Amino acid sequence: MSGLAFITGASSGIGQALAQRYAAAGWRLALVARREAELSAWAAAQGWPADRWRVYGADVASIDRIVAAGRACLADQGVPDVVVANAGISIGMDSAERDDLDVMARTLATNNLGLAATFHPFIGPMRQRGSGALVGIASVAAIRGLPGHGAYCASKAGVVSYCESLRGELRGSGVRVVTLVPGYINTPLTRGNRYAMPFLMPAPAFAERAFQAIGAGASYRVIPWQMGVVAKLLRVLPNALFDRLLAGRPRKARQHGR
Repeated sequence: MSGLAFITGASSGIGQALAQRYAAAGWRLALVARREAELSAWAAAQGWPADRWRVYGADVASIDRIVAAGRACLADQGVPDVVVANAGISIGMDSAERDDLDVMARTLATNNLGLAATFHPFIGPMRQRGSGALVGIASVAAIRGLPGHGAYCASKAGVVSYCESLRGELRGSGVRVVTLVPGYINTPLTRGNRYAMPFLMPAPAFAERAFQAIGAGASYRVIPWQMGVVAKLLRVLPNALFDRLLAGRPRKARQHGR
């Protein structure tokens, strides 16, 4: 099967790896990033035929801009078969610091509202056609709250719940909702982490497994599977034991590297 894949956050990391995997399978691409010129230069350097891809510049935190990008894709390339809401940010926070409340607002605007706004232009056309897949990229950080990661954990838990809600709303329409839950993937987002990252996976390996999961019609998939086991164990740990286990763990760097 081949078709059209709309991917946000395509200028690096998971988004870029997914773009390469879909292109290798013969799909056409609609690629979205804030850094439009950089993404266009990268896509051109891949040697893909010019009629097989388009780049749309948008910050998903701006509802109007990402909706406009989606509508431009519909007008220029048609209704996608797969929409991957991948764009996201991860910044440490301390709720005792006023500036970090702004960090949380920006995180939620990008990771949650941005995801919903990414899907928005395509839901009606996909329903009308009776097919398509809306893919939300969550994280194992959604499973339990990690000290210093309040904004990111909350946002990714929100991705899981939102996609579950949307899946129920679209039941019977032919439109699938897929929740992908990455563990630690080697991307610019994780390279600054100051703590151990078990089962760290290269982005292309994640993209391969994600491509297969989406194609197989999975509704929820943790990648790699080992992190799924870890996540389940963490979920059932009593709070006192979980808190003791996380005590003293290095925290995600806050804004400006603090």
